[in-house]
Amino acid sequence: MSKSTERGNPAFPWHNVENNPCTSCGACCAFFRVSFYGAECDDSPWGTVPSHLTEPLTHHRQVMKGSNEKSPRCVALQGTIGECVGCSIHAVRASVCRDFPPSWENGVHNPDCDRARAAHGLPPLENPVIVPLQPDDSPTTPRRPGRRRAPRRAA
Repeated sequence: MSKSTERGNPAFPWHNVENNPCTSCGACCAFFRVSFYGAECDDSPWGTVPSHLTEPLTHHRQVMKGSNEKSPRCVALQGTIGECVGCSIHAVRASVCRDFPPSWENGVHNPDCDRARAAHGLPPLENPVIVPLQPDDSPTTPRRPGRRRAPRRAA
């Protein structure tokens, strides 16, 4: 998911793990090559990605093992795609993974998410339209039809 999104926004239904579509998908982890700048590996001073799960792609870039194959699947992906999945290194995953949002996160469509899901026979995610409650939409006691309240007089 994107680190630039508003994770604490309760109006966004996917900020909780139980509502997050990624935990029952995993298609992006088994469709795209997961490549990133080599300094993100834990053998660099400020890196966090476990280097033993990566392999060199170019002089400055690494790739998660398994994701640079003809039928890619990141070595850190656990579970069954489309059912229940998780990332074994979620807390220290690469920036490319942190920055990949599911479609409709914060109302923004991600066609790459749809493409990965389609490749695994999954339907595209639907836009969870959230209409915030307006101040004048607050619940009120219903009035009987045809009766009006008399205006208050100033005292």
